This record gives sequence, structure tokens and C-alpha cells, in this order.
Amino acid sequence: MASLKEVRNRITSVNSTQQITKAMKMVAAAKLRRAQDAIIQMRPYAKKLGEMLATVSAGAETAADSPFKQVRLVEKVLIVTVTSDRGLCGAFNTNVIKAAAALIQEKYAAQAAKGNVEILALGKKGGEAFLRRGVTVNTAFMDVYSRLSFGVVKEAAESIMADFQAGKYDVVELVFNEFKNVATQIIRADQLLPIAANPEALMKMPTTATNYIFEPAEEQIVQDLIPKTLKIQLYRAVLESNASEHGARMTAMDKATENAQDLLKALRLEYNRSRQAAITKEILEIVGGAEALSQG
Repeated sequence: MASLKEVRNRITSVNSTQQITKAMKMVAAAKLRRAQDAIIQMRPYAKKLGEMLATVSAGAETAADSPFKQVRLVEKVLIVTVTSDRGLCGAFNTNVIKAAAALIQEKYAAQAAKGNVEILALGKKGGEAFLRRGVTVNTAFMDVYSRLSFGVVKEAAESIMADFQAGKYDVVELVFNEFKNVATQIIRADQLLPIAANPEALMKMPTTATNYIFEPAEEQIVQDLIPKTLKIQLYRAVLESNASEHGARMTAMDKATENAQDLLKALRLEYNRSRQAAITKEILEIVGGAEALSQG
């Protein structure tokens, strides 16, 4: 059985840890509210923009000629991983890293064997993980969360589009956590480029032919909508991941606080047992000494 001093030190240590986890939970809860509001406001806009693009591009001949819709033989692959900068958020980052690794192994194993798979890390944890695995990592936008804004994500999206258009990559995949609620995040792996038809948006299109009046020209609208939709799609993924991170950290810290409380109960019980054993031992020593003196 541990000494009383050791148990007291452990109780003090666990108490300090519990205070930290409580504080981190409160901070995560405050940040989650803002992040959740941001993604809730973004979703309808991103959804409607995708529907508009599907509606307009379905009847525009120039949409098929867009460089962002060109399907090429897949030789070079870019996988965009959206993770956090910090840990202590459960399996949030691990799930993204595992999903990206599984995507490479199952879908792009041949390209990976040739060294033609690259990771664009949005968030430090994903970049650091794949650097340790020896995968080529683009770290230009790894600190996106330290200056999170549409402008920064727009730069990343423009860089991706320019590289795809130049033929540096033949396909671009996006892996991120989609926010569902505080306790649940859904791993998403979506193809960012080339742009694939959106089945949901196409199903919502009217079945009867409709004549639209376009201003400016229909072709110009399509050419402007495609890059804008890609930027919004990437920005939405970053906002989804940001909200998911705070939700995951809040849940993890809440669980850690509960575990600390359970550990404190066990330690206090052990402390009381050790203290009782020490008192009993002292009493027995005193009684034994008194008995020896009386006999002497």
C-alpha cells in the first residue's frame, strides 16, 4: 500500500489536472458556440450555390469545357487534410489521418508507390503525422487556423485550382470532419477536383424545360460560379472542421473531468485506508510498549 505522502501528492496532482480539464471544457464550449453559428450560417449558402451551379451548368455547353471539369488519367494526386493545430480532442485528428491513409491505400496505392501522392495540410496535426510517415506534405497553409478567414482559405483554394489547371495534379481529394453535434463528427472524403456532377442538386432540378434569361451571358456565369463554388466548398470544410474540433475537445475534456473525479474517489478511499492502517499500527505499538513496561 502506498504511503500517505504519496497518496496526498497524487490527490493534489489529480485535483490540479481536473481544474485544467474543467477550464478547457469551458473554453471549448465558448468557442464552439461561435464556430457552430458560423457553419450554420454558411451551409444554406454553400448548398444553394451548388444547386445554382448544377442548374446552370447542365444547360451550358461551356461548362463541360471548364478546366476544372476535365477528367484526366490519374497519375498525380493531391489530398487535402483538414485537422486541428492542437490535440486533447479525442480521436478528432486521428480519424482524419486514418481516413486519408485509407484513401491512399485503397484508391491511390499505385500512385503512392511512385511517390505521386501529396498532402496539403490545413492544420498542423495532419501535416506532422504525414511528415513522420514520409509522405510529401505541402505546409504552405498548415497554419490556417491561426489566421482563420475566408481570405486565407481563398488563397489555398486558388493555389489548388492553379496547380490542377497547370496539370500538377490530376485529382484533388478533400478529407475533413463534418459537424453533426457536440458529440458526433462525421468523416467526409469528397472529390474536390475535377468537379463531379452533384446527384442531389440534379434531382432537385425541374424536369420540364425552363427558359432562363441570363445577365451576363450564361457561359460567363458558369465560368465565374465554378471557382467561387470551389472556394466556398473548401471554406465550408474548414468551418465544419473548426466546429467539430471544439465539439470533440469539449466532449473529451468533459470525459476527462469525470475520470478525474472517479480517480479522486478511489485515491481518497485509499488515503483513508492507509491513514486508518497507520493509526491502528501506532495504537498496537503503544499497547505493546505499555504491556512490556507493565511486565517489566
